[in-house]
Amino acid sequence: MYGARRRNPLTKSPIKSLCVYCGSRAGDDSIYAETAKKLGESLAETGTRLVYGGGKLGLMGITAGTVRDLGGDVFGVIPKFLVSVEGVLEGVDHIEVDSMHERKMRMFEESDAFCVLPGGIGTLEEIIELLSWVRLDLHRKPLILCNVKGYWDPLVKLLHHVVDEGFAAKELKEDLIVVSSPEEVMPAACERMLCARA
Repeated sequence: MYGARRRNPLTKSPIKSLCVYCGSRAGDDSIYAETAKKLGESLAETGTRLVYGGGKLGLMGITAGTVRDLGGDVFGVIPKFLVSVEGVLEGVDHIEVDSMHERKMRMFEESDAFCVLPGGIGTLEEIIELLSWVRLDLHRKPLILCNVKGYWDPLVKLLHHVVDEGFAAKELKEDLIVVSSPEEVMPAACERMLCARA
């Protein structure tokens, strides 16, 4: 069985649900799996619901499985055509949707903030879409990039290049909050949300 539901009564976080984007693969370095596990532990400890892509593979499965095993809340959103590919994690709430677009919209609607762990093309797509929506004033939800092992350094450099060459406003550099460890994710998201409300 999985852990009993836990809530930390001393935690008054403005972030009730955190959406985590990450790979359906675990990567070649064990630090990526360790990072996913530590983030899952942090979410369970703070009573923050995890919203994720619904599968049981890779970093997605590690993060969600950790939250579940420690008694935390997990909500997965997976397209029907991916169920046979990625599987569905047992013991968590999830819904099946018809398309990738519907999946992304539902994950967005269910979340107060976003965290990006290492991942592939799909993860890149999700980061860029959320940044684009910020620039279009469609949302102001915190977006945290967990840059473990400098994985996202090339992306950060590219985004700065886009700004420096005049193809995006300088505020783009501030839209993405870059941290280097999973322990920094929730404090950074909470700080950004509180600043936005001030």
